Amino acid sequence: MNNLLTDSFELPRGQPSRDGDIEVGLQPSMNSAELGMEGFFKQVQDIDKQIEKLSKLLTKLQDAHEESKAVTKASAMKSIKHRMEKDIDEVLKIARVTKSKLEELDKDNLANRQKPGCGKGSAVDRSRTATTVSLKKKLKESMTNFQSLRETINQEYREVVERRVFTVTGNRPDEETIDRLIETGNSEQIFQKAIQEQGRGQIVDTLAEIQERQDAVRDLEKKLLELQQIFFDMALLVESQGEMLDVIET
Repeated sequence: MNNLLTDSFELPRGQPSRDGDIEVGLQPSMNSAELGMEGFFKQVQDIDKQIEKLSKLLTKLQDAHEESKAVTKASAMKSIKHRMEKDIDEVLKIARVTKSKLEELDKDNLANRQKPGCGKGSAVDRSRTATTVSLKKKLKESMTNFQSLRETINQEYREVVERRVFTVTGNRPDEETIDRLIETGNSEQIFQKAIQEQGRGQIVDTLAEIQERQDAVRDLEKKLLELQQIFFDMALLVESQGEMLDVIET
């Protein structure tokens, strides 16, 4: 678990805190339960497991996106869309819960300072603070990866639409045409000449697939934007607590 529960918690028994005027230090008779560390260990493990779930869901979404790029049937695209929406809903749920657990951990860290030997600047407090910051950074990095996926989906959606238009019309569309198609979804107007020449039945699957793909991208975009706010929140928390940790350790 990235040494979250090892190196950070090797507390020297019987040695005084770096800030001796704040606390008398860790007494040999004080065990981890008295120091409030057992409950902390469990909280950290739980949060780390949630972040690991996010990592696995990210991989699933990346794989599904890659699969969608080769799809040419509306029904297949719809199936992938449903899978991705389900996974993103789970991502949102886990991200919110994890953020809430981290906020609760902050409160517990402050409360734990009231215990003997655990005051601000003590070895216990520094360990708890450093580990909490590490967890927040991990969640922030996870949110960053999802934002990168969002950007990739949008960019590659444009590329897929461009290829579909070229396949049907034989002409490579300009940026304005792609923008109009993405914004309005009015693909029939763009394919009007092809419909007249080939008949609607010849390109109906392409029209349906483009529409399904457009719906998928819009829905996914909306959900991924919700994650963006969590990313911003975590970035602020990491920055503010990182500064606090620097003060404690100096």
